[in-house]
Amino acid sequence: MDDPQRYWSPTARRLVPYVPGEQPKTGRPVKLNTNENPYPPSPRVIEAIRNAADDPLRLYPDPESTRLREAAGDLYGLPPDMVFPGNGSDEVLAHAFMAFFSRERPVFFPDVTYSFYPVYAALYDLPFRTVPLGEDFRLRLEDYPLPNGGVVIANPNAPTGIALPAKEIEAFLKKNTDSLLLVDEAYVDFGAESVVPLVSRYPNLLVVQTLSKSRALAGLRVGFAIGNASLVAALDRVKNSFNSYPLDRLAIAGAVAALEDRDYFRAIRDRIVESRGTLSRELTKLGFEVLPSAANFLFARHPGHAAREIASLLRSRQILVRHFDAPRTRDFLRITIGTDEECTALLTALAGISDLLPPRILTGRKGS
Repeated sequence: MDDPQRYWSPTARRLVPYVPGEQPKTGRPVKLNTNENPYPPSPRVIEAIRNAADDPLRLYPDPESTRLREAAGDLYGLPPDMVFPGNGSDEVLAHAFMAFFSRERPVFFPDVTYSFYPVYAALYDLPFRTVPLGEDFRLRLEDYPLPNGGVVIANPNAPTGIALPAKEIEAFLKKNTDSLLLVDEAYVDFGAESVVPLVSRYPNLLVVQTLSKSRALAGLRVGFAIGNASLVAALDRVKNSFNSYPLDRLAIAGAVAALEDRDYFRAIRDRIVESRGTLSRELTKLGFEVLPSAANFLFARHPGHAAREIASLLRSRQILVRHFDAPRTRDFLRITIGTDEECTALLTALAGISDLLPPRILTGRKGS
């Protein structure tokens, strides 16, 4: 029989793609598995998209996404030439791996982090090394070697939700002057300290953010990077060698409106943070160990029951959470912060299924 992959390139054969969280095609489950915002986007976003959905759609969008660069720059008091917009922060991250890392030295990132990082490295045939988080799942930048080919961290980290203070990142920047530090701030708005204020002082710092989480625009696919103008110029070169028009007119209009409506952003962000605290306390009462989170999700395990079994039983009750079946994370569930009603449904289900779960036999060290 013919090899069904015989026309594939060697790169395509060896890739192990990123696996996104489940997006159900039917039903209306309590969806706490993909870190989406439980609240709708700003009404100003909807209005802006409607206004943009007119005759100009027959024309190509602005290839530079100038209005979006200006809006993101205005948010942080920076000029637009320090902002690089992209089709979601995933695309921005992918372009950064191409623009700033090479085969000469490995790029470093944590062993437990966003699982797209090793995918990008493999896609571009880049050497990489992982640095273990501590037994408490905290990231320690002092463990990262010098010199290196670049360092990538998520802050807050995913899937743990634990954040580093900006002063620790700046201390590393003072030592790591010969390669790029990429800080992925997808969840920064939920309680972490952004390092965007440092980009003017450190030309090797690139910060990536997204509008998918705190601004409820996961369906619009908009992200951006902030950094020295020379870093943005490199990203523009990669983008224009790949797709000159990554953001359409509707996405640009909606993203600008979302960035400008700061009152709405703060209101839904604060609701999620409050719900996160309540859910963490209630899970603890049910016997869960919950890691300290500065994101819109919790990373939790129950010492008496296997995470896979809990996730399976929750799914049978139309409640979706995320389970990562890897050595250091298989004891944990990542639980998105939903509405108060969704969180109550989760807690009610967990209280009702505990007697149905087989006891878990703990082995190894805590966090291993």
